[in-house]
Amino acid sequence: MSRSRAETPRLAAVLGWPVAHSLSPLIHMTWAAREGANARYDRIAVEPSDEAFQAAIARLRAEGYRGANVTIPHKERALRYADRASAAAEEIGAANMLTFGEDGVTAANSDAAALRAIILDLDPLPRSALVLGAGGAARGALWALKSASVAQIALTNRTKARAEAIAAIADARVIDWRDRNDALATSEFVINATSLGMTGEPALGLDLARLPKTAAVFDAVYAPLETALLRAAAANGLKAIDGLEMLMRQAVPGYLAWLGSRAEIDADLRARLETALAARRE
Repeated sequence: MSRSRAETPRLAAVLGWPVAHSLSPLIHMTWAAREGANARYDRIAVEPSDEAFQAAIARLRAEGYRGANVTIPHKERALRYADRASAAAEEIGAANMLTFGEDGVTAANSDAAALRAIILDLDPLPRSALVLGAGGAARGALWALKSASVAQIALTNRTKARAEAIAAIADARVIDWRDRNDALATSEFVINATSLGMTGEPALGLDLARLPKTAAVFDAVYAPLETALLRAAAANGLKAIDGLEMLMRQAVPGYLAWLGSRAEIDADLRARLETALAARRE
């Protein structure tokens, strides 16, 4: 006997290259289990080409998937492929969420929305910020800072021309990479949107003692969970925010749109993610 429509699970996925490391399935399936939702969330490796990406999206839509998260290196490609996009995704120039409907594909950027929420939760709200990087994460960080009304934003990247190409997203002031430590004295929030500090990558090399004592530091990296940057922030008595915070928050809109009706971020979910990361290290 074929399965009834009611028995067919709601389907969603995360697309990337590579994608085996993604913790998104754990997040979504934890929420689905909590509320008894009949859902499945897959990891799908998609080679970094327009042809492979378009073929993957066409297959998912044909198979009844409701949507997909998109990670490196497809975020800009996802925006180009979509039939329509949120204002944030358009401004940022990248999307990490694609929702499939009968009338086409809609792109959104829940990464940036998650970071905006993190910023608005800070007390005091920062008036100035330093962003390191010039890729998709940095684009989202600039939008988040601007939409959270952070007035003074400095941007730096190892290749200055790449920083200059995205600075207009938030009217950011571009500074030379070698001057990044000098910018800390007037920065109340620091965002590492580079891969520096990630497992296998060199350290970022910031002298956080120069930051104001009320400053906060966010590292988009979560492998390792406690980067050298975040250890230094804690050692200097600063608020340190790791990449899991944004990872959990960015998953909420997708889950609610595709799979279920309740997505709670709590200590249990974080513990599950930390356990998964620890298992990988071992």
